[in-house]
Amino acid sequence: MNTLNDLTNAGSGIKEFVESALEETGGLLRLAPCWVPRSFLQPGSRLKLHPDDTYAFGANRGGIDERWFASTTEAANEGRVHDEGLSYCVVGKQRFTLRDAVAACGSTLVGESIWSQYGKWPVYSKFFDNMGPIPHHMHQSEEQAKLVGQEGKPESYYFPPQHNNVGNNFPYTFFGLEPGTTKTQVRQCLENWNKGDNGILDLSKAYRLKPGTGWLVGPCLLHAPGSLCTYEPQWGSDVFGMYQSLVEGRHVPWDLLVKDMPREKHQDLDFIVDQLDWEANVDPDFKDNHYLEPIPVQDTASEGYVDRWIVYGKMRSKQYFTAKELTVDPGVKCRIRDLGAYGLICTQGKGTINGQPLNSPKLIRFHELTEDEYYCTESGAREGVVFENTSSTEPLVCLRYFGPEVNGDAPEMAGYKA
Repeated sequence: MNTLNDLTNAGSGIKEFVESALEETGGLLRLAPCWVPRSFLQPGSRLKLHPDDTYAFGANRGGIDERWFASTTEAANEGRVHDEGLSYCVVGKQRFTLRDAVAACGSTLVGESIWSQYGKWPVYSKFFDNMGPIPHHMHQSEEQAKLVGQEGKPESYYFPPQHNNVGNNFPYTFFGLEPGTTKTQVRQCLENWNKGDNGILDLSKAYRLKPGTGWLVGPCLLHAPGSLCTYEPQWGSDVFGMYQSLVEGRHVPWDLLVKDMPREKHQDLDFIVDQLDWEANVDPDFKDNHYLEPIPVQDTASEGYVDRWIVYGKMRSKQYFTAKELTVDPGVKCRIRDLGAYGLICTQGKGTINGQPLNSPKLIRFHELTEDEYYCTESGAREGVVFENTSSTEPLVCLRYFGPEVNGDAPEMAGYKA
């Protein structure tokens, strides 16, 4: 990476490089790995990052436990470096952020509908990988986040088998609150913040996590993600509020509860409780309304490949994002057409994508370039992307996520039961 010429903020120069690359690749931009640390968590060691580079940002910043994909969203970390969370495009010996590429090329990259409504690529995805659970927390809604100049954050989970050969310390996730829980009980947990464990998990229920499945998680919904490595398509925001004061013996600062709430409300317990979507949190049919299992897009197994929906469904009547998992058998070539732009990560195997190298590395150094991640434009996706598995023994597996309201043909929630 250090040998590349950085074109960030180069304006029209970026546009020329992007257009040239898209013409050569049929609508693809190669992306470099984007690593993000979290100071309050313990990395799970399943990102394929070299162990010597776990603390590449410095031990004071915490270990790297996330890799972000096709991201134009900055990570909201204290002490962050200037480009933390931003994906870089690589064209020859040049590099520039995907955010600058989108700014320069607009609808050419994200599609006319997304560009006209949002003026950016409004979503991103990540691998989220920890040794243990993280605090019971929520992500603010669009309306709540606006109070502090941010955007809300609905998100989703898929647990790729290739990154979950071990479950680590606690492969269970607490979701919401038990039916019948009262706001007074949650308020009491906040009052007990500095007494040790504030007991909020006593009011919740944990679900065992299963590789190859997932969940759809709306804003204002409490969740304490477990220790499976998770693929997370989500809205392009990094807002959250932690409602649990102690996790595996580690104290959670009050600041992480209120960081994305108006300053004058930082000690207003009633306001903090009311940040939660109460109906969604105490839903007695929670699993039916949030749990995901893969659904084949079409019956193509006899042709040597299977494309499956892994993230689908709507939140508050809106499709914020969707995702698919493509598996191509050894020696098979297929053309996959989609309705919108997407970010792609290869999780297993080797082959080509529109003739460009595509493979999942076994180990990655912090500054190393890979051949496992691409961004595909809407026009490239509609024309069709050709995947070829060049292995004679191993499947080629790729995950790709899409922006808002792209896939009108996606299944409804609980569609896997049909």
